[in-house]
Amino acid sequence: MKSPLSHPAFRTLFAAQICSLLGVGLLTVALSLAAYRIGGDAAGGRVLGMLLALKMVAYVGLAPLAEGLFAGRNRKQVMVGLDAGRMLLLLPMLFVTETWQIAGLAFAFFVLAAGFTPLFQSVIPDVLPDEETYTRALAWSRIAYTLEAVLSPVIAALVLRLVAPETLFLFAALAFAGSVAFLLTTAFPATAAAAPGVRFLARAAKGLRIYRRTPRLRGLFLLNLALSLAMAWVLVNTVVYAGRRFGDAETLYPLLMACYGGGAALGALLVPRLVERRSERSSMLMGVFGFAALGAGFALSPPVAAALPFAALPFAVWAGFGLLSSLVLTPGGLVITRSSNREDRASVFAAQFSLSHAGWLLAYPLAGWLASRIALETTLLILCGLAALVALAASRVWPAHDPLTRPHAHPELPPDHPHLREAPASGSDHHHSHVYRIDDLHPCWTPMRG
Repeated sequence: MKSPLSHPAFRTLFAAQICSLLGVGLLTVALSLAAYRIGGDAAGGRVLGMLLALKMVAYVGLAPLAEGLFAGRNRKQVMVGLDAGRMLLLLPMLFVTETWQIAGLAFAFFVLAAGFTPLFQSVIPDVLPDEETYTRALAWSRIAYTLEAVLSPVIAALVLRLVAPETLFLFAALAFAGSVAFLLTTAFPATAAAAPGVRFLARAAKGLRIYRRTPRLRGLFLLNLALSLAMAWVLVNTVVYAGRRFGDAETLYPLLMACYGGGAALGALLVPRLVERRSERSSMLMGVFGFAALGAGFALSPPVAAALPFAALPFAVWAGFGLLSSLVLTPGGLVITRSSNREDRASVFAAQFSLSHAGWLLAYPLAGWLASRIALETTLLILCGLAALVALAASRVWPAHDPLTRPHAHPELPPDHPHLREAPASGSDHHHSHVYRIDDLHPCWTPMRG
């Protein structure tokens, strides 16, 4: 079985992803510091909250529109242009002094990211058509995301020992320059031609339509939403937990998140074997229910956690949170690839990008609001309960028996239609069987018979 890194195109794409993730991580730290510099103690949090809200607006609302705009275009040229645009937007951020300036530049950056990320995700399965190799590539990608979250603040802290905080924007721009360089050296697969005569809004809505009509994709959305409800507590309230329960947020918070990142990396490595032996559905359900059970158990045992020396139990629990989150997040690309034709893949990835961030847009403020009103452990217990309920709904929406190949009929097609030659049919209704995906010839999901 080949490693994805044995493919030259994936190696350079993966290097571009690492550079891009590093740039985003440094930008996140730089924006936080810029918000504090502009808003001060009184308004710094409000400025940063506004910037993060703009990010979610761009991601949720504009990703499908961006994909519709770029459909059928040369993906390499588009991705290089979007990455170069992000790099150039970082340079004037060095000199901003007003809230409206940083807000406008940040929003433009997030708009370009909303176009770039789904397109990047859609290229990988074309570079690695072998399903097992692609599954391993998803694991590598998840590890890269995890390490970025853990290492970017560390790298930023080291840089800040040498330069002024504003200079972080320059270092982020250099990271994006590296991403552009790696993209330019990548041999991209041919771009699927856009369907002629399809209007812009119809193209933009196509991914969402495929998503809505495919049960396993609806299940994917619900499982991502379920995880976000529980995982938001970890991402929003870990620093608060470390400060309130142990009185040492500065020391304990980075260590807890490092354990989370280590667990997530280990989980990503386990996913290919788990999917091979069971299925994406089983892996994702195991991840959500496991996360909810672990969180609920931890929430119900705060005296035990506090009694252990130097928070030994929380370290193990946070590693478990990271591992279980990877069981949910890693297989998503494989589910999308199996559920969409090559020419529709980018639009479905854009729909996934938009819908998943809509879940986080709900989960983040809910986790913060609840924790400000009731105890941290009670908040975690409530969110884990909600996550389990949503996951239960997902298990009903996404049936356990969900074969890719499904028998169906095409009474509306003439006998000489090209589709009937690709998959030979029989009978007057043209019954045949093949991998079933929602498209123009298959606009509705067909239930399994018998």
